[in-house]
Amino acid sequence: MSNETSASLGNLQRLLDIMAQLRDPQTGCPWDQQQTLQSLTRFTLEEAYEVVDAIEQNQPDEICDELGDLLFQIVFYAQLAQEKSWFNFDAIAGAAADKMVRRHPHVFSGTVVGTDQLQQQWEAIKAREKPAGADSLGLLADVPKGMPALMYAQKLQKRCAKVGFDWHAPEPVLDKVREELDEINQEISTRVVDEKRVEEEIGDALFAMVNLARHCNVDADSALRRASNKFARRFNGVEQLAAKQQTALSSLSPEQLDTLWRSVKKQEA
Repeated sequence: MSNETSASLGNLQRLLDIMAQLRDPQTGCPWDQQQTLQSLTRFTLEEAYEVVDAIEQNQPDEICDELGDLLFQIVFYAQLAQEKSWFNFDAIAGAAADKMVRRHPHVFSGTVVGTDQLQQQWEAIKAREKPAGADSLGLLADVPKGMPALMYAQKLQKRCAKVGFDWHAPEPVLDKVREELDEINQEISTRVVDEKRVEEEIGDALFAMVNLARHCNVDADSALRRASNKFARRFNGVEQLAAKQQTALSSLSPEQLDTLWRSVKKQEA
């Protein structure tokens, strides 16, 4: 074992020991003592998104720091489970290692598989791992409903596509998007607008857009994230231009704001 590997394992054990100390009933931290598996979930989601944000910012130090925070979440779950005599961190790592070896026979077992067959092999192995009777629950039963909406929609669509319930090209999906937009227009053009109907039609349009993204080999969540980041960057540019003019944004007309927005876009181009 190399010195570097030994040091890494030492840091991991140090982290596990720190977690155990934080949870100590007598000398631990009151906040950490109060946490449960359920209470931690929202923090785990926050940490995962902070990792994504650091990666998007391309900041190595921040990425390392945020990954550490995410790792600590896993260590926390492991400690809570160990206290219940369910499993520990070693069991988590062992299960992950076993799964990766099992799902990569072309790497660890000498099985020869073409590049174009890797996905099929992966899915076939995953299918064999399902508990007995899982299929009787339905194709979508194990898709987590707590996923972010865009990811959830994409996961549902991918799962249905495996059994052929899918469009075969982007063009008809684009037609579906146009159809859903027309239905939104119909709803908001009525004399008395039904907000629930508008919400439903907008939801259908968003679902269709996720489908279009998937057929264009685009991850909908990543695409929207980048679009949002672009908007935030450009709006910050609008604020800076207004500050140079010593003008408050709230005092500008929509036309003046649009002029600043176009100036920022022109500078980017």
